[in-house]
Amino acid sequence: MKILEKEVLSDYQGTRVVRMKVFAPHVAAKARPGQFVTLMVSEEGERIPLTIVERDSECIKIIFQEAGLTTKLLGKLNIGDSLYAIAGPLGHPTEIKNYGKVIIVGGGVGIAEIYPVARAFKEAGNHVTTILGARTKGLLILEKELKGVSNEIHVLTDDGSYSRKGFTTDALDELLSKDKYGMVYSVGPIPMMKRVAQVTKKYGTFTIVSLNAIMVDATGMCGCCRVTVDGKTKFSCVDGPEFPAQAVDWDELTKRNRVYEQKEKHLCNLNKIL
Repeated sequence: MKILEKEVLSDYQGTRVVRMKVFAPHVAAKARPGQFVTLMVSEEGERIPLTIVERDSECIKIIFQEAGLTTKLLGKLNIGDSLYAIAGPLGHPTEIKNYGKVIIVGGGVGIAEIYPVARAFKEAGNHVTTILGARTKGLLILEKELKGVSNEIHVLTDDGSYSRKGFTTDALDELLSKDKYGMVYSVGPIPMMKRVAQVTKKYGTFTIVSLNAIMVDATGMCGCCRVTVDGKTKFSCVDGPEFPAQAVDWDELTKRNRVYEQKEKHLCNLNKIL
């Protein structure tokens, strides 16, 4: 599980997004779009889930933002270093078929997760429209790569520092108001995906979201990633990570993630003190 390539995709005000190519033939042989791995940087560390962005016969590529303690430790590794462990591929792969016209919506680091899915939909014969959103130009990733697998692309930044000022759902609403699409696929911050679900519900458009719920063991044992879907308890790791957008209890998911985010910030602050 040696790191073969490392590239900093963005480094804005201390927030780095990094792409790594890792030798992991046991994962690469079976990985499909929409699936993920869990990895450990060291024997004493925690597991974290990361989407499989690309693969070949022996290697996978992952993209992560240095936010918590473990992703920062991962970002310190360089070419030639090895990870302690990788498990995968995990989760159900995306159901890829020809819907005719699809819209792929990615926000923030979620853009990394939509790339393999957008490419697969394009290869299946779909007309792919991609919408990308970032807080500012310096945090936008994979625009060039997604242009290569999209029929049309729309880029929006919250602060207007690049392309159009606004949110991904602004462009989504406009597109759905003018044309008929077979499905919408979205990954990004929870508030964005919740708003995507609201917009597409208005137009009756089938919508799938890939949830970035907190995971620990990624086997359905810990229960950290549970989410209510259509009134039933599901686990993002083994039942997902993709679910029908309108069926997700977004308010519950938001509350659960906030609890873990507060704990993560506390651990990071403690680490700085130590």
